[in-house]
Amino acid sequence: MDVARAAAAVIAERTGTPRHDVALVLGSGWGQAGDLVGETLASIEQDEVPGFARASVAGHSGVMRSVAIGETGRRALVYGTRTHYYEGRGVRAVVHAIRTAAAAGCSTVVLTNGCGGLRPEWGPGTPVLISDHINLTATSPIEGATFVDLTDLYSSRLRAVAREVDPGLDEGVYVQFRGPHYETPAEVRMAGTLGGDLVGMSTSLEAIAARQAGLEVLGISLVTNHAAGVSDQPLSHDEVVAAGQAAAQRCGRLLADIVGRI
Repeated sequence: MDVARAAAAVIAERTGTPRHDVALVLGSGWGQAGDLVGETLASIEQDEVPGFARASVAGHSGVMRSVAIGETGRRALVYGTRTHYYEGRGVRAVVHAIRTAAAAGCSTVVLTNGCGGLRPEWGPGTPVLISDHINLTATSPIEGATFVDLTDLYSSRLRAVAREVDPGLDEGVYVQFRGPHYETPAEVRMAGTLGGDLVGMSTSLEAIAARQAGLEVLGISLVTNHAAGVSDQPLSHDEVVAAGQAAAQRCGRLLADIVGRI
């Protein structure tokens, strides 16, 4: 939290505003969403802020932005990338952006990602609300005897707001694996047996840190491909990027409308 407070101070200085209201973490396929939320008032290279690093995944942007949320007078802190657990920088680095958002004054965080879908009816380009998660990373961002309740971690209130924007949104349980390799068909079947609907390599650790920091969490996945074994096609990151680009306008508009109502 000391590093997060130092980062928040730099963000306040560079953006000219003492606080932000909502944080957005833009995962694979969500890169254009920040453009549709509102006018970008300031941009900062993330590696110029304490605790942050350059983007390491193709299709992500290493720039954070301060964006006006329509005409509301509120500000969104938009992260163009995230640190993934598989990068080997440790779990503190993974959740640093979330703790910085809390230190910057945010009360809400919207976590987005690109993921594999277990339901055949969810084709590439389908946005799905996250109702809960299963954390298979074998770690937690919380250290010590700090017992945090994760009931309704993915806010039912915010999911209701999202369905006001798009009543057709489905929801499902997100399963985070460590990565960076994709899941095997057997692991995908295991995830389904455990109650999972979506598989990926991010989000759950960030959500836990957000709850610890007192932030309300909305999670939205973009199904970029069928998970291993659901279809007979091999998996590739190029497919993830292509599906995200194809769905960019729809997902960006959806996210902008949701943020405007929060």
